[in-house]
This record gives sequence, structure tokens and C-alpha cells, in this order.
Amino acid sequence: MAGFRALLLEKGEDGQQASRIAELSDADLMPGDVTVAVSHSTVNYKDGLALTGAAPVVRRWPMIPGIDFAGVVEESSNPLWKAGDKVILNGWGLGETHLGGYATRARVKGEWLVPLPDAFTPAEAMAIGTAGYTAMLCVLALEQHGILPDTRPVLVTGAAGGVGSVAISVLAKLGYRVIASTGRAEEKEYLTKLGADEVIPRAELTGEPRPMGKERWAGVVDSVGSKTLANALSMTKYGGCVAACGLAAGMDLPGSVAPFILRGVTLAGIDSVMAPRERRLVAWQRLARDLDSAKLDSMMTTIGLKDAAGLGPEILQGKVRGRVVVDVNA
Repeated sequence: MAGFRALLLEKGEDGQQASRIAELSDADLMPGDVTVAVSHSTVNYKDGLALTGAAPVVRRWPMIPGIDFAGVVEESSNPLWKAGDKVILNGWGLGETHLGGYATRARVKGEWLVPLPDAFTPAEAMAIGTAGYTAMLCVLALEQHGILPDTRPVLVTGAAGGVGSVAISVLAKLGYRVIASTGRAEEKEYLTKLGADEVIPRAELTGEPRPMGKERWAGVVDSVGSKTLANALSMTKYGGCVAACGLAAGMDLPGSVAPFILRGVTLAGIDSVMAPRERRLVAWQRLARDLDSAKLDSMMTTIGLKDAAGLGPEILQGKVRGRVVVDVNA
């Protein structure tokens, strides 16, 4: 019986969570109609929550974490795929209820997979990962609500993180004027190189929200939530749109209905985990077209499987810049 290597999360009788590199067999895999030889995964904010146990992300024990992977189909009984196809998986409960991407093999439902675009290597696709794919979903939402380059600027919160880095790169290439908000002043040069026209301190968005503020931006990509999202909404221009996709600062929204009923602002919720396959395909096609590969390389760091667990606390503390790729064979 074939074996594979994985980072395994386990919970002891005392309820404490621990991780180890384990050698598993195909009998340990979960049901699915496609088996994939995984080559790369990545570390997202949700992965940090799972790796540290800071939130109840993991709902099955033991669990292989990792909400993304890229690899090559080994076996398939699904008509969508055949052996040798290069594929990506983002979300669908991977690393939460279904064994995830921090392993050299995975068995999943074929409907969860999308083809790896020719524009990207597997490592580059994971440098994008759920964070970058979510950023593209946010850009699509802004476009669908009429927020185009000529209606700029667009604010990006949590700018030096994964979602923020990709959002800035894509928006800049499309011609938007981008305002980047960050709590890390030392990242100004990094953000400017990605395409930010202006970098503002996080503190401008973390005070007690006012019902309405001065109109500053036509659109927002927000991965932070809480007071940051409430303040961003209060300063969004008439008819603007705010794409909300994260909760790094909390799940609360201590704001007012004023932006919605007095300025006609739209709050667009972005879900990447259960997004329909058709929307995923569009997002990845657009990433292949609208994401500068040179900028992608500048935001990308690679680690081995054994180092993934240690990165959990750092990503939750906001210490990780850009995107971290996990080479599961290293």
C-alpha cells in the first residue's frame, strides 16, 4: 500500500493540540474520486488559526492542515480529470473537515479542483493560494458594482499580508490608484513596489468609528474587519463598494447604517471557501491575466513541510509579509 508524508495535527486526552511529521498510508485518506500527488501548499491566516488552535478551525481529529494545494492527478474516476492533469484546490473544508494540503498526497472530490493555469507553476499558484484567489474575488466584486479604474482610488487594508499584497498588485496593473493601509511602517517600500500609490498607517482606521467620515475612496478590499471595516465604510464615497473578506481584527462590525442609506454604499461579502466552481475558474483566469509574475515572485517565500507549524503564530501576529509557499516534499 502506497505511503505518504504529512504534517499531522492531533489532540491529546488533556485537550492540548500538537503537531508532528507523520508517515501515513492511502488507507488514511478520506473518500473522494480523485487522488493527487501534492507538490506545494501555502500558509494563510486560517492556516495560522488551525496550526495554533487559536480558533476552532479544525473540526476533525487527527487532521492534516492546509486549506490549499497544487499538484498532479494520479488517479481519477471523475470525468473532469485524468492522470497527469495539473490542478489546484482552495477551500471546500480542506484542513478543516477534510484532510488538507500539508501532505504529499490527497484524495478529494473532483468538483473541488480547478486546472492550474499555464501562466503559473505549482509554486506560483500557491504563492497566490486562497489569500490571492480571495483578493481576486474582491476585485471582481468591485468591478461588478461599477468600481472601475476611472472611479478610483481603492483602499486595501492589511496591505502587507497575503490578501493585501495580491490585491494591490492586481489593482495597480488594472490602473486603479491604490491606498494601502498597514501597521508596519517598515513595509512602505515593499507596498510601493507592489503598486501602492499611497501608504497610510493602520491607526487612521482603528479609532472609534464615526457614522460618516470624509469621502476618501470609491472601493475597499478589507481583510481586517471590526473597527477597520467600520471606519473604511464611513469614508467610502457615494455609490462605492467595500469587499469584506477577513476578520484579522475581529468578527464584530461596530459601525452605522449611515453609509448604506445616505451614500448608497454596498458591503459585498466575499466567501472563498464554498464559492461555486464557475466563479473560481473566472478568478483564476483573471489572476493569470492580471497578476504580474515579477511582483508575485517579490512577495513569495518558500519553506519546507517541517517548518509550516512554526509559522502559525507569526502569521496571526501580523509578522508575515506577502505569501509563504510550503514545498511539501522538502
